[in-house]
Formats: sequence, structure tokens, C-alpha cells
Amino acid sequence: MTDAARAAADRAAAAAATEAYPRIVAALIRVTGDWTLAEDCAQEALASALARWPADGVPSNPGGWLMSVARNRAVDVLRRASVERRKLRELAVLALTAATGEPAREEAVDDRLRLIFTCCHPALSLEARVALTLRTICAVPTADIARSFLVSESTMTRRLTRAKAKIAQARIPYRVPGGAARAERLPGVLAVLYLLFTHGYSGDGEPAFAEEAIRLARLLTRLMPGQPEASALLALFLLQHSRHDARRDAEGRPVPLDKQDRSRWDDAAIGEAVGILSGLRHLGPYALQAQIAACHATAESIGDTDWRRIATCYDQLIRLQPSPVIGLNRAVAHGYAYGPSAGLALLAQARAGGALDDYPLAVAAEADLTARAGDRRHAAALFRQAAARTGNEAERRALLERADTL
Repeated sequence: MTDAARAAADRAAAAAATEAYPRIVAALIRVTGDWTLAEDCAQEALASALARWPADGVPSNPGGWLMSVARNRAVDVLRRASVERRKLRELAVLALTAATGEPAREEAVDDRLRLIFTCCHPALSLEARVALTLRTICAVPTADIARSFLVSESTMTRRLTRAKAKIAQARIPYRVPGGAARAERLPGVLAVLYLLFTHGYSGDGEPAFAEEAIRLARLLTRLMPGQPEASALLALFLLQHSRHDARRDAEGRPVPLDKQDRSRWDDAAIGEAVGILSGLRHLGPYALQAQIAACHATAESIGDTDWRRIATCYDQLIRLQPSPVIGLNRAVAHGYAYGPSAGLALLAQARAGGALDDYPLAVAAEADLTARAGDRRHAAALFRQAAARTGNEAERRALLERADTL
């Protein structure tokens, strides 16, 4: 086994895990009703891939291969446990999914949506819902989730275990509920989809997560056609993802909005999103964010952007969802709409509580506004501070280049 073969197999397994792991877990949970069994079988399938693919070669359908191995492992476990035959029959149906890469029947299409609704059950605390979603839907490592919650990995492991046990003990059904229960859980589901998209859209995220969030958002709008915020969220995803190909250069460095090649933006996605927004009369948080994204996406250049409209949207948004990050974005918008001094004043308000002290984008925003105000030396120093605080190497290089240019 050569080092190159090992590296190729590792890359293929990682890519397949990103795309297929949550789908496999969701399908196995639906059939077996056993959260731990589903995760264990999916993990064993990934371990088997890492052991066998370097020598055997990467299969033509990596996701299907993983599904087949995980399914077979689940069948073995359940047979030894002498469970009812219905579960075994339903696991047999998954063989078709594994072989073709397509859902074997309609109910398999929305397995992940079922799982999201389950994770968002009101019996779970908000922290548990978010953590469980990150682990199960987004396949984020437990250590990374622990860091985001500022706790140890062992503490987060226990919390995830308790959340899954609560689902089992309370007999929370693995399904998309109907009636009032569906509407009650909708805000949590929308937040989870937003989280999933953001995890794929971030600088070091996996694009497959963003694409999956768009697919699930489409499914949700069909499931709940009268919910304007569900439609607005889909529009927001489409507008943000429309710039995906232009957001980074050939070396992976982020390209600022004013430097992006707009011919690489996805006009079809932008058109679809604008059409969705034109039919909305309710402006909730996601609709306001989508309106902001539409202002950027439909402008011919950064100079033609309707910054006053964007600033007004942020004024409304911060009343609905007051947060330091929205305050930061509002400051940037006002800086472009009414001048850098106005932006710096609002930025000082957003940073007053200290929540943005270690946030590199806040320092970068201050640097940009400071440069536009004419203090290039101080702006360069701020860009270097922002570079020192980011953990993304491509972003760090881009910020240092901005500093050197000034």
C-alpha cells in the first residue's frame, strides 16, 4: 500500500462521509429506532472503508458502499437481538438504496428532515437540540462542538448521550409531526437548516452541507407552503450560494464582494430567489436577511448597491434579533450608506459588551471602515490584528495582504 493510495483513500472516505454519513444515520434510525446503533454502524462502515479502499480501490458509488456495509452490520446486530421481523424487512429495503444510490421509496427521501424535526423536539433543551443537530445532521466532531459551547469533550459527550437517551425514554416519534406540533417546531427546524447551511458556507466548511440545506429547505417549503419564513430561508440560501464559485480565488483565498467576478454568479438561483421574495408580504428575520442578500445579488457593482435599503433592513432586523453579529453587519451597512464615521460609531456600540473582542471579522470591519475614513496606518495595524485572530489560513493571508496594501 503506497502513501499515495492511502492518501487517496482517506480523501475519498472523507468526501463520502461528508455526503453520506448523515443520510445513512438518518435512514438507520428510521428503520431501527436505535440512535446509538445507527451511529455505531455508520462509524464502522467508515472504518471499513479506510481499511479496505487503499488496497481494493475506491468504489464507483462510495456512498452506496458505505450504506450497504452499515446496513449489513445493523442486520447482524438485530438478528442476534432477535428483534421483530419488520425491522429486518425494512433494512432489506435499504439494500436497493445502497445499490442504486437512489431512495428505495418516497419516505426515504425526507429521512434527514424527519431527523431534524426529531432533534428539534421541545422536550430537549435548546443547547441539546443544537448540539445533537451538529453531531447527527452535520457530522461535526464532538470535540469541535464542545469547543463551540466552551466545555470539555467528555462533558459534551455526556450531554449528547443524555439527549439521545431522552428521545428514547420519552418515546419521541421519529417523524415530521402534523398540525400545531409541526408549526411549534418550525422555528427550531429553520434554525437548524440555517446552521447546516452556514456550516457548509463558511470559509472552511463543506459545500455539500450548503447544498443539502437547500434541498431540505425546498422539501420544507413543499411540506409547509403557507409559511413565509420557510420560503424566505430558501431564498436566502439560494442568494448566498449563488456567489459560491466567485467567493474564493484559485488558491482558496476569500475574494471580497467588491472584487468578485459577477459573471460567475448563478443568475438562475438569483432569479428564483427574487421570485420567491416578490410573493412575500411578511418580513421576518429570514426574509429581511434575504432582502439584504438580494440587494447585493441584483446590483451590477458594489457602487450600485442600495446600501440605504440594506441599512434599513438591518435596522429592522436588529429589533427582531438583537445580537452583536447583526450589530456588526448593521455597522458595516451604515458605513457604506452614510459614511465610515457612522459605521464606526455603530460598531463601537456593537462591541461595547465585549462579545466581539476576539471575533476577527469585527476587527476586520473596523479596519475597513478606518481605512475608508483615511487613517491607513491604523487600518493596517487592525488588519494585522484580525489576521492574528483568525484560525483560517486563507483568510489570514488575505487580511495580511490588505494590511500590506495599506
